[in-house]
Amino acid sequence: MRQIVVTGGGTGIGKAAAAWFADRGDAVTIVGRRKNVLDRAAEETGAVAVVCDLTSPDGIEAVLQQMPERVDVLVNNAGGNTDLSEPAEAEEGTSPLSQIARGWRANLDANVLTAVLMTSALDGRLNDGGRVITLGSIAAKTGAGSYGAAKAALEAWNVSMSASLGPRGITANVVAPGLTVETEFFHGKLSDERYERLINATRTGWPGTPEDIAAVVGFLASPEAGHVTSQVIHVNGGAYSGH
Repeated sequence: MRQIVVTGGGTGIGKAAAAWFADRGDAVTIVGRRKNVLDRAAEETGAVAVVCDLTSPDGIEAVLQQMPERVDVLVNNAGGNTDLSEPAEAEEGTSPLSQIARGWRANLDANVLTAVLMTSALDGRLNDGGRVITLGSIAAKTGAGSYGAAKAALEAWNVSMSASLGPRGITANVVAPGLTVETEFFHGKLSDERYERLINATRTGWPGTPEDIAAVVGFLASPEAGHVTSQVIHVNGGAYSGH
């Protein structure tokens, strides 16, 4: 039985990935900040829930004893566009440059630091021949301010990870979704006009689902994908061609 760790496993793509592995008999641990959300997802998927703020080194170290002693697959899914989830207005007395810095740090912490810290924390527990799969975004190629920059940084970091983990037979890849429905990503801020524009950019004419992304994650975690590493796999209906 493989041991799987999925960060941000309470909703959306993370929850779908947890369900994909659990349905195939793997033991799954989901990690995230919101206990009620994680507990509900754990009940629905059969996963074990570990509550942790993945931007906090101390927080991660405090819960390591709750994590599997050996890890076969790590899915770094935690993140999201903090520009959409946090108030856009400047705090009283905050300069415009300070507000910009705050926004950029928030996206870098949420998307890059979470993956870097969790992978580093579990590095010694990763089984030889294991898998590290990190969720990126089409925004790394098409642009989206600090969020797109953070996801682009993950792609560069993944190249380094594949080099350091490769001698142990561990692969490291990025899965980069495009528009994916049934997630909390837009926090209710996706207008009909933008939705239509994003749909029209695809070749298929429809959005992705968390299950679409989970299936690709599942393939990259399989023995058949053992020679696929240091790659960015785009799952976006053709909205970005990948070259």
